[in-house]
Amino acid sequence: MDSGYEYRPREVVKDVTQEFRLGEGRISAYLSVTLGVLSVLSVLAYLYPSYLTTTDLRKAYDGEQLQHVLKYGMYASLLFGMLTFVLNRAAYKKLGLIGVGLTLVAFALGGYSVPVGDVEPRELSLGVDWLVLAFLGSTLIFMTLEKLFPKYSDQLILRPEWSVDLFYFCFNHLAISAILIFANYQASHFDWALSPAVQDAVRATPVLLQVVLIVLCADFVLYWEHRLYHEVQLLWPIHAVHHSVENIDWLAGSRGHFVQVFSERALVMVPLYLLGADEAALNIYVVFAALQAVLIHCNVAIPFGPIKYLLVTPQFHHWHHSSEKPALDTNYGAHTVLFDRLFGTYHMPKDLWPAFYGTTTPLPRSVIGQLLYPVTANRQRWARKRRKRSQTD
Repeated sequence: MDSGYEYRPREVVKDVTQEFRLGEGRISAYLSVTLGVLSVLSVLAYLYPSYLTTTDLRKAYDGEQLQHVLKYGMYASLLFGMLTFVLNRAAYKKLGLIGVGLTLVAFALGGYSVPVGDVEPRELSLGVDWLVLAFLGSTLIFMTLEKLFPKYSDQLILRPEWSVDLFYFCFNHLAISAILIFANYQASHFDWALSPAVQDAVRATPVLLQVVLIVLCADFVLYWEHRLYHEVQLLWPIHAVHHSVENIDWLAGSRGHFVQVFSERALVMVPLYLLGADEAALNIYVVFAALQAVLIHCNVAIPFGPIKYLLVTPQFHHWHHSSEKPALDTNYGAHTVLFDRLFGTYHMPKDLWPAFYGTTTPLPRSVIGQLLYPVTANRQRWARKRRKRSQTD
């Protein structure tokens, strides 16, 4: 802890105009629209699985069983949509009508009765199935945790810039095939480092030990990749997009420039490729990494006990997102706190949480502005350097 810094509690002002309250119709309206959109996307994925689903993910679920989930979701969308009219709140009737309309479109396209058969695999496709399943899983798990164990109870679901982060969530999941193709392509350049002896030794160990080894190796790579994005001036504007979030929750972790998203997946694929661990160990790691990546951004105050001194937890990672001086450029670990401890970048004041989040220099609020920010920020930096040189000549 920085003894010269005065830590303060975070103040969250509740915007009552964005609050969900029972009996007003907003909850049913948003549920209807959300389920309506997911219904249309799901039906389209069933109709065009070669183009709208991912080959690897299809192995992990039963398409016919998920049609039962789709059926209940479609009828729930209709129910919530009609409920907005029963509650008779004009402000949300339009949303309820949109939700019902979307669901009727899903029914017209075939609904939950689209035949499920063999799928012609395609290397490049949109991950609509991944988007739908990830959204349902994330909202059910992490939004529930945030409501049961909130760190900041006045921080709302519809907090500032939630729609921006929802865009990033959708993009990152829809682009999963392209991300995996790029990551596998980059990893293949490390064929020269493959060691059959090392891979045989790894596979000879118990699966759980393989998982631990994968976590440590992946974390080492991610630690230094993350640190480079902070400490190399040319790279920081790319990563600054992720840090521009000023209200942290489960959705905030999705915000990230596509350059970082692609590079991060490519780099972490290298140790996985070289280790050659069993598929079971890799699957466990993928699930662990995916859940942890969302959890550490959550607005939750779950007491993790001694686990927080070993694994990255929300408190630890929230400090990484803090714009307060003692926390700048700290807590780079993605899975464990080990390498932050080893390399002197560990920062987690006991029982304290950040008062401020975001970047010290504000970024554009729009997706387009953030997409272009690395170019504009580096141009401005180079222009300042040229002016400085001209003044000294």
